[in-house]
Amino acid sequence: MPGRNIIKIFEPQSFYHIYNRGINKGEIFLADVDYTHFEWLCERSLCPKPVKDKKGRDHAWLRSRVEVNAYCLMPNHFHLLCYQQTVDGITLLMRSVCTAYTMYFNKKYKRRGPLFENCYRAVPILRDAQLLHISRYIHLNHAQFRAWPHSSLEDYLSFSSRTWIAPGRIKELFDGKVDYKQFMLDYEQVQREAETLKRELAHY
Repeated sequence: MPGRNIIKIFEPQSFYHIYNRGINKGEIFLADVDYTHFEWLCERSLCPKPVKDKKGRDHAWLRSRVEVNAYCLMPNHFHLLCYQQTVDGITLLMRSVCTAYTMYFNKKYKRRGPLFENCYRAVPILRDAQLLHISRYIHLNHAQFRAWPHSSLEDYLSFSSRTWIAPGRIKELFDGKVDYKQFMLDYEQVQREAETLKRELAHY
């Protein structure tokens, strides 16, 4: 049987929680520059103007097709919260970013073969409550989330000039950054307890 959330039927004007991890649960980011390269690949596809390669050709430019509303990169996996305008927005973004990142990683670390475990997973977001919960789940993913630079939390809690992140659709559901921060912190202990239980059960 296919894995959970692998078979994807995408709809336009819809939110999705996208996630994937390294093959055999291996790390996909080994140095800080790896995280920033993955972020740059996202930015390349979502910045206000197309970016050209060394031969003057446009890289895949998807700003009118898909948004990244929230994200967090972890040593062996990543989470993205995306809103796609067109039915193929997320597919094109993941194809562009993950293919380019795998090529970068394999060349840098002198390896071959797939980097990610199967295809990325996609969970449709059907309700506002689910949307808000996924955003805080993503931002709380790192145990040191307050200082972790490779997430979109700062784009929610302070001024940010990063144009490839689009937090507006979620931020507009709150009264301000203090309201969002409290909403997130209210769930921190619950999420940490769930993570601890999951790790303990993995030993059985």
